[in-house]
Amino acid sequence: MKHILPLAFTMFLSASLYAAKPNVLFIAIDDLNDWIGALGGHPQARTPNLDQLAARGVLFTRAYCTAPSCNPSRASLMTGILPSTSGVYHNSQPWRPAMPKAVTLPQHFTQHGYWSAGAGKIYHGKYPDPASWQTYFPDQKKNKPNDPLPAKRPVNGIPKTAHFDWGPVAQPPKAMGDYQVADWIIGQLKREHDKPFFLACGIYRPHLPWYVPQKYFDLFNESKIQLPPSIKGDLKDVPAAGLKMAKPQGDHAKVSKHNQWKKAVHGYLASIAFADEQVGRVLNALEKSPHASNTIIVLWTDHGWHLGEKEHWRKFTLWERAGRTPVMFVVPKGISKALAQGTKAGTRVDRPVGLIDIYPTLVDLCGLGENKALEGQSLVRLLADPKSKWDRPALTTFGRKNHALRTPQWRYIRYGDGSEELYDHTKDPNEWTNLADKPQHNELKKELAQWFPKKNAPGAANYKGTGGRK
Repeated sequence: MKHILPLAFTMFLSASLYAAKPNVLFIAIDDLNDWIGALGGHPQARTPNLDQLAARGVLFTRAYCTAPSCNPSRASLMTGILPSTSGVYHNSQPWRPAMPKAVTLPQHFTQHGYWSAGAGKIYHGKYPDPASWQTYFPDQKKNKPNDPLPAKRPVNGIPKTAHFDWGPVAQPPKAMGDYQVADWIIGQLKREHDKPFFLACGIYRPHLPWYVPQKYFDLFNESKIQLPPSIKGDLKDVPAAGLKMAKPQGDHAKVSKHNQWKKAVHGYLASIAFADEQVGRVLNALEKSPHASNTIIVLWTDHGWHLGEKEHWRKFTLWERAGRTPVMFVVPKGISKALAQGTKAGTRVDRPVGLIDIYPTLVDLCGLGENKALEGQSLVRLLADPKSKWDRPALTTFGRKNHALRTPQWRYIRYGDGSEELYDHTKDPNEWTNLADKPQHNELKKELAQWFPKKNAPGAANYKGTGGRK
């Protein structure tokens, strides 16, 4: 009996500690830029569920990716390590061999008593990390179920564009991979759990190709689609390194030649609407579940996306369009010692922050042990008070020694060859006028340059073991 009572007490104490820890619902959306109602990125975007989530908690209006590409962005967020430290700069570079000892975000939670599970696209498709998860859907080596395809491709008539295509599919929403991912997450939310959970939901759309059911295309009148702002000769003051990233004679030239600009924007807006609906299904399930009052919600996207701005499509640049991402937090009252009051509904934070800050923020909110390898900073002080002091600019890196810094007013880009771009966002939100060669800004550039990484690691090995880019 002397042994039974202490054991029982220990088990009770352990269960109490588990119960005291908040759950985390971790929602990632692929290739979604700021085209959501709450950020005003496009006036015709239909995102009622994302907007409602933003209204429930804290929306970071100046959140930026660490890299404008799926693999390095996600690897950086999930490890808390910058691309300039790891050498993972591109989609071609498997991240785990470059960081074999990195403790990922879900691994950190698992080490502290959580059940860590996920579904959909959290890591880049080629490089899943089975070690990060106790359970994964559809399986540990596949990040999403297959999607139905249109009968004839390409739908847009642009030859040799691979998945750079858009158009409706003759299938119901439930046939889509993202719908199935949301279904699986909903199933986990309905369950009782004997441990706190870290539950990751990866929504693939609006990643290309923009194939979603007809009903989402029908939400928009194509003839009235508004194109994003652009001007002729936008790239005349962009240095060669920036032009190399933009590739205006690639996608943009093809879209213009085939008169597909409005149709492409239509496809992107339709895909956003579809993704928003899946997020809404998950959030509704959480609200109806027994976990609603004890679950932190964080939503993020891996980078922005160009749709013809600066004569460019896709991501892969250091400009605002490729860097800006939606980030939202909802923390219920009384579940986090670090933020006992919880988040205040309708809060907007205008300080520039990075996706690199999400990992330390969740660790802080959940009261977990420190991971000293993390290179971001906890956002808890901004969640508590959006006017808190925050002097650090947001850093984005694309390729070795190519960096962009974002302050509330300025975007400063410096490429590996020393060429520069500087934009004043108070007067030039579209980044049409490069001010880098103006002598009056020399002191500003010098001041900002202090925030560039001191280390620029050589590029990690590419897929199948070939050498990384310098």
